[in-house]
Amino acid sequence: MSFVHRLTMPFQYKKECKLSLYLIMKRLTDLEYLQLNKFQAFLYKLKMFFVSIPLWFKGIGLSILGFFKSCGLAIKNEVVDIVTTFTKGNWAVKLSFLIFGFGNFYYGQIARGILFLLFEVVFIGYMIVPSGGMYWMSKCNWFQVGSTVGTVQGGNIEVELAPGTGFFVEQWVDGDDSVKVLLYALLTVIFIVAFVITWRMQVKQCRICMDITAKGKKIKSGKDDLKSLLDDQFHKTLLAPSLIGILAFTVLPIIYMVLIAFTSYDAAHDGYANLFSWVGLEHFNELFDFGKGGLGLAFGEILSWTLMWSFFATFTNYFLGMFVAIMINKKGIKIKKFWRTVLVMTIAIPQFVSLLYVSNLFTTSGIIGSVLEKIPFIHDWRVSNNFVSLWDSPVVAKILLIVINIWIGIPYIMLMATGILMNIPNDLYESARIDGASSVQQFTKITLPYMLFVTGPYLLTSFVGNLNNFNVIYLLSRGNPLNSEIGVAGGVAVGHTDLLITWLFKMTLGSPESKYYMASLIGIMVFLVVAVLSLIVYNVIPSTRNEEDYK
Repeated sequence: MSFVHRLTMPFQYKKECKLSLYLIMKRLTDLEYLQLNKFQAFLYKLKMFFVSIPLWFKGIGLSILGFFKSCGLAIKNEVVDIVTTFTKGNWAVKLSFLIFGFGNFYYGQIARGILFLLFEVVFIGYMIVPSGGMYWMSKCNWFQVGSTVGTVQGGNIEVELAPGTGFFVEQWVDGDDSVKVLLYALLTVIFIVAFVITWRMQVKQCRICMDITAKGKKIKSGKDDLKSLLDDQFHKTLLAPSLIGILAFTVLPIIYMVLIAFTSYDAAHDGYANLFSWVGLEHFNELFDFGKGGLGLAFGEILSWTLMWSFFATFTNYFLGMFVAIMINKKGIKIKKFWRTVLVMTIAIPQFVSLLYVSNLFTTSGIIGSVLEKIPFIHDWRVSNNFVSLWDSPVVAKILLIVINIWIGIPYIMLMATGILMNIPNDLYESARIDGASSVQQFTKITLPYMLFVTGPYLLTSFVGNLNNFNVIYLLSRGNPLNSEIGVAGGVAVGHTDLLITWLFKMTLGSPESKYYMASLIGIMVFLVVAVLSLIVYNVIPSTRNEEDYK
């Protein structure tokens, strides 16, 4: 290389950098991107990443705005349709605004009319009876800060043991039960919403019947409706029990949990011996108070460890389980059934037994802990830090939790991956070998994409499950060692390995104060974190984005 060429090299490098910066200032086509060198392609990807951040937030804002706009438009259309139905409808349609199913009776749909009318009678009867809907709604004092849920406080009164004896004993007189009042009031609100939806449905059906009759067409009878539910509408018949179950056992408890977060429900205000009251956003302010004595610091630290734990617990099991399955399925490996059986044995043993046993293995009196104790530098490190066992070190305890969780989780992934690997066409591997692809390239280009495509939903559910993995944490470390920087938060001592779910458990069943309201608030936060992560991950996994590529 000449001396002049060496001198001009820095100038050529600057010229290339200027060209690279020019290229990343605009959005390139696919052909232009393929013409870039590695350095230019890296700069372009980096630029597109930072450009996409504000666009992503803008997209979220526009989506929220569009959602509210569509909701407003839908409400407007419904109001216009109701007004139009009343003004243009005949007398039977107008009367159905007051008497459910009257229009159905008028047009010969007797079965529908009976069901609608029966629903209206049951609703009115429930609302006006002495211990019905209006009774529970009046006692709930919805969101009135300082007001109790329930109006009559139970207590002890003195009752004469026998007339004229002059001996009195204390006797408990029942009052309102706040838990029961809130539950029945919530059920009443749901019943009212169902009443409004049913009213709108039967009015709309009467309008449809009127339009069909005007066109000279035949209206479906009750027999036709029954045939339809068993034929072309059979999917609705099958989904109805599932939908009712989801509403009763999933949606209702979530709404009830959210309401509890706005109350003072704890051991001192259990709702029976002492009514609990509405407190508004007081507990939310307490949770997000990052000052001294606030719960913000504890919540932030526990949330960060929860996400870190879930990430490592999910992906270490996933990739190591996949590698174990690949090794067992590899040609030349003998007694494959034996290796699979050995791994599956960890599934057969109940975790309550295995995890408690494994936890004791790493103490100073345990087999592994006593062996490690004989290593000089480990012994000196433990003594100098005043650690009784390995579980007393925050870092070591977290590493042990992840490693032991690998031992638990690998067999599940191994069994699942074995079935998937057997279904990948061998022609793909043969073609790759002919083209000169190495084992690593075959794994990254064939095996891993197929695995991610098939197991994408499982990865999502596994990540969510590890966010709430109570067994492994509580049975192995119980959240210890204690975090001296945080101390007591929510009425309980916080540990370095506590997850949000174990913290929630300690606040309810592990503390005499039993702060149910704070547990509900933590539950809301867990739900939000899980919902956001699930929506984001579900929209980027190959199972939903590249479905056509694997058909």
